[in-house]
Amino acid sequence: MKKTTLLKRCILAPEILVMPGAHDVLSARIIEKTGFLAFFVGGYSATAALLGKPDISLLTLSEMVGHAQRLSEAVDIPFLVDADTGYGGVLNVARTVREMERAGAAGLFIEDQVFPKRCGHMEGKQVVATEDMIAKIKAALDARTDADFIIMARTDALAVSGIQEAIERGNLYREAGADVIFVEAPVSRDDMSRINREIDAPTVANMVEGGKTPFLTAGELEALGYNMVLFPVSVTYALAKAVEDIMAELMQTGTTKGFANRMWQFGDFYRFIEVEALRAKERTYLEQGTL
Repeated sequence: MKKTTLLKRCILAPEILVMPGAHDVLSARIIEKTGFLAFFVGGYSATAALLGKPDISLLTLSEMVGHAQRLSEAVDIPFLVDADTGYGGVLNVARTVREMERAGAAGLFIEDQVFPKRCGHMEGKQVVATEDMIAKIKAALDARTDADFIIMARTDALAVSGIQEAIERGNLYREAGADVIFVEAPVSRDDMSRINREIDAPTVANMVEGGKTPFLTAGELEALGYNMVLFPVSVTYALAKAVEDIMAELMQTGTTKGFANRMWQFGDFYRFIEVEALRAKERTYLEQGTL
């Protein structure tokens, strides 16, 4: 089954689809090994991983496409990519879709923020006119070659103009053809429930630790009507804390011995990364060369 088809089926399944965010290729492999059906590639984590910078539109399309290509080569489960504002106007959006399809992504979302965008849980966001976003959605739909490639539309209008405007935009984006609607940063359970009652489309929740939205379990979100949930920065925050802690340990003690029960050892990583399988494959080719 194509990854795009698999992702679409998972989104439309009765159970909510939980999608952890991958910080990098290694964490994506761990996500897959843990048993998740799909994962998310956010601009927030990608910008942190690739540039060490905040999510304020610094990452380019080519950098994000290269990131997606490496992820696609390393894992077999489908993933959804954060495509920010589409990296420009309608023609840029079309190119973004084509490039992400070729890179191996199973879908993407574009948002209606003004460029340069901000992380959805930051202050000071602005949104483009509704008709401009609809034009981008239509360009995205026309550009995809695989009908199962997910085109998600995100609106950040709630923080700018309120819940009613966000719901109206969500329904208009669905009417324009978006497969999934993403209303970013609702601030209460009531808003989250209303979004799912009043938007006639599959919806996604975004769980950001310390963000604006109530931090709920997958089961609670499913009960509210969400089809999928992203945990986009959990891995990034956990990695950052772990690195900070082990560097403090090394600085203070001159060794990492005290951290041993909180990290893999050489053999653990060796087995996870499947060195023996690669060495066996290497030996096979070398032996063929001696015939």
